[in-house]
Amino acid sequence: MNLNMDSIESIVAQIQGLSSNISDVNHLHNLLKQSEELLHSQSPRLVSSLPQLHPSIHSLGYLYILKAILSAPVSKEEANGLLVSIARFINSCSVEQIHLAPEKFIFVCRRFKDLVMLLEAPIRGVAPMLTAVRKLQVSSEQLTALHSDFLLLCVLAKCYKTGMSILEDDISEVDQPRDFFLYCYYGGMICIGQKQFGKALELLHNVVTAPMSNLNAIAVEAYKKYILVSLIHLGQFSTSFPKYTSSVAQRNLKNFSLPYLELANSYGNGKISEFETFVQANTEKFESDNNLGVVKQVVSSMYKRNIQRLTQTYLTLSLQDIANTVQLSNSKEAEMHVLQMIEDGEIYAAINQKDGMVRFLEDPEQYKTCEMIERIDSSIKRIMAVSKKLTSMDELMSCDPMYLAKVGREKQRFDFDDFDSVPQRFNI
Repeated sequence: MNLNMDSIESIVAQIQGLSSNISDVNHLHNLLKQSEELLHSQSPRLVSSLPQLHPSIHSLGYLYILKAILSAPVSKEEANGLLVSIARFINSCSVEQIHLAPEKFIFVCRRFKDLVMLLEAPIRGVAPMLTAVRKLQVSSEQLTALHSDFLLLCVLAKCYKTGMSILEDDISEVDQPRDFFLYCYYGGMICIGQKQFGKALELLHNVVTAPMSNLNAIAVEAYKKYILVSLIHLGQFSTSFPKYTSSVAQRNLKNFSLPYLELANSYGNGKISEFETFVQANTEKFESDNNLGVVKQVVSSMYKRNIQRLTQTYLTLSLQDIANTVQLSNSKEAEMHVLQMIEDGEIYAAINQKDGMVRFLEDPEQYKTCEMIERIDSSIKRIMAVSKKLTSMDELMSCDPMYLAKVGREKQRFDFDDFDSVPQRFNI
């Protein structure tokens, strides 16, 4: 076969002829690397060559051509046509071929994300980007460079349920810290959208406590949401950081989140009128941070906390008494709050519509149904799998030359001949 690659036509011909088996594809890969400069210089002509290739058969060549096209500026008018071609490629491309050039696949997918955002149509990118994440992953435990881009589109398109599908994975392989920060931050936002505040708190906690040498904007924004979600989910917020939090975060995060810390302090006082006055005075700040919606949920949670406290004191109570105690405007509003809390499983109660009385009940769950046993069994198996994975990672780390060298350098900083002083130095 003629291996001349000095024109677009010859490149397309080589792609068509060398995409049938792995040895030919590897050879094609070398040729395409050598032709990148030509492809980029001829990028305006490349769009017309795409119909000559099939993305499932000629995946590697199709990828190189898309990369060259997308390396040049794309107008809003051109974006629509390109989105169709890229989505078709992502959905049907060969995993084996794209894994030969993962960095180019990541580039193409990120430009795809940029184009749907340019067209202000993030929902068009959600399904293809989920497919891209799954195709790029070597295993479900791997955090790819595309996870955060997919989650961002889910946030913008309000496709929270779709975003939850990858947040259920137990991630243990991370290449770039920034990918991890964004994955947890956007993941936290999706969980807030789904009102899964426990999972949101876990993800935001990961951002706040992750190792960092310099404070970054992602951590600052995550800390603000972390405060709000703590109030919603736990009814309180502690300003102390876990010991494993970086010193950079411990020194600086609070300085960038003062209105939120004041909000938490006001929440802790339990006085609804004062709390609402504070929220009203700082509405502009919360709105500029795009957190006003979550702050309103904090306000609502304060009413719920006060209603929950009533369940610990009373067996029955009228709706009007609840409204008066919790500082709601009338019994109808109290009824709406109680009904919503019953539906969400936050309290167990029955409302007598005739006399406007609420009877508080015990938790009916006896933890002995088949469904509950299956859930517990599934949780135990998942914990065992995570434990096994952590043990394996610990063993690998203990044999890693870079880790051992770092430990060796750390040891030289201390006088280990004086054994009695070691526990004091490490606060054991």
